[in-house]
Amino acid sequence: MAFDGIVTKAVTQELSNLCGARIDKVFQPNKNEIILGLYLDKQNYALDICIEAQNCRINLTTNSKPNPQIAPNFCMLLRKNLIGLKLKNIITYDLERLIILEFEGFDEIDDIISKKLIVELMGKHSNVILLDELNIITDSLRHIKETDENYRDILPHTKYVFPTSNKISFLDLKNFEDFVSKGTPFFDTNLDQKRASPLTQLPEQISNTFNGISKSFVQSIMNKLEITELNDINLEKIFNYIKEIISNIGTNNLSFEESKNQDGVVKDYFLISSKSSSPFELNFFIDDFYFNKETNETFKNYRNTLLKLILDTLKKYSKRLKNINEKLTECDDMEKYRIYGELITANLYRIPNKNIEKIELENYYDDNNKILIKLDKRYTPSINAKRFFKKYSKLKNALEIVSEQKKDTEKELNYIESIVYELESCSSIDELTSIFEEISENDIFKEKTSKSNVSDNNKKSKIKKSKLTKNKEVSFNPIKYTIDGYVVLVGRNNKENDYLTLKYANKNDLWFHTKDFHGSHTILKIDSNLPYPNDDLLYKVAKIAAIHSKARTSSNVPVDYCEVKFVKKPSGSRPGMVIYTNNKTLNVNP
Repeated sequence: MAFDGIVTKAVTQELSNLCGARIDKVFQPNKNEIILGLYLDKQNYALDICIEAQNCRINLTTNSKPNPQIAPNFCMLLRKNLIGLKLKNIITYDLERLIILEFEGFDEIDDIISKKLIVELMGKHSNVILLDELNIITDSLRHIKETDENYRDILPHTKYVFPTSNKISFLDLKNFEDFVSKGTPFFDTNLDQKRASPLTQLPEQISNTFNGISKSFVQSIMNKLEITELNDINLEKIFNYIKEIISNIGTNNLSFEESKNQDGVVKDYFLISSKSSSPFELNFFIDDFYFNKETNETFKNYRNTLLKLILDTLKKYSKRLKNINEKLTECDDMEKYRIYGELITANLYRIPNKNIEKIELENYYDDNNKILIKLDKRYTPSINAKRFFKKYSKLKNALEIVSEQKKDTEKELNYIESIVYELESCSSIDELTSIFEEISENDIFKEKTSKSNVSDNNKKSKIKKSKLTKNKEVSFNPIKYTIDGYVVLVGRNNKENDYLTLKYANKNDLWFHTKDFHGSHTILKIDSNLPYPNDDLLYKVAKIAAIHSKARTSSNVPVDYCEVKFVKKPSGSRPGMVIYTNNKTLNVNP
């Protein structure tokens, strides 16, 4: 949804109902956002002003946002200048995305003072500017020099200059003929087909010609009116639709409607003429729309940051395992070197004591069949034998060490893959923060998580820790199902799996987990007031365990289950890793 000039005018007309409200709070949640607390008729309102390039807007909000402990300088300036003043007027010009908030009040000696807050919603050039009574800039959220923008300064103590536009004002159009004449040659339907502009370019042409009308709004109109051909009749339909929307600005006859593509998927939202249910319907619709959009964007950024960190670690340990396997391959020949050394030592009495490249001896380990042994001609046969024994000893020791390293590395890889599964299953920022909290406590991720948190200044990709439960160990919010009166709980991440199985569940509860696949711990709570679970119930719970696993797309998934008392956690093992006994297996189809 484009926050164009028409939407800006419609939203600010609703905001005019707040004229007379007193400013009692000012917040700045981030570098692109200002929230003004308004009090009117015993009710509190929050006016959100956002100048982020892709989400610039002004609207009332009901969604709270975290604030920094130390308020930024511009926020402190607004508090000093605006708190206690009343909102006198809200002004917009034409269909410009520029809003003037006029404030009035009294100073310490009861003299009338007035301030203006200019909100410019112009993509990457958006800004919030505080002016005094003489339209001199007190300060702005962004400082802009003339050399940067080529036409004006936005700096403290300079005269404020309104931005200019070369586009035509739609409000100045008298009729459809005027619309067409101002849009020529774009709308000249009498031109031959080779010269005439294609229908697909019409939204862009109208947006580039007339002020305050976005391409997406025109495209939504064309979709709603089912316009498939460029002619005067269809152009007049578009003109009349835009005119009707503008004429309803300031009334209760505007609302938003979904714009769907050919597959029926919601692609956008646009204004329609329809009776609204509340005086701030447009404001709160925009609030929910952008809140969900920003939440999704933040979620994707968080997840991408975590995914990169985890995949880098996965790549590192995969490479380590490859090197270990190469070393183990070398160890396959260690017995050969021992035999070489023994055979040379046993035959030293008949081997010439001189440097030779190779020697052929009877191998008494192989029915005295001849064996050819290559030697290092720099050394005598006896020294070559010692070198073979030394290499054998070295490979034997390496085998013990590297075999242990392989076990540890495979465990780490298994744990990292479980984190990847968790990440793929996440659906909220809280779940992501729980994963980050988990991996930041593990040595294999500690270096990367500390660097990510310290060096990354981008708010959207910086991961913050979640709140903990009373046990100070894990945030606990498992997925809950109710089946035939029984409660089934599913862990959302490794730490929650541990807490669910090892601390929360009772010893006689049933524990379910997919066999040989990463997945969530699933607990069937046993209720003494209900009959013991039958096979049908066990199958349903096993199916839930399979759905919450990496095997959820498979057709036949083995799921192990046993009583919780048979599930143990090995000392020093990673979160989520357990061993179990006395189990049975069910094969289910998720």
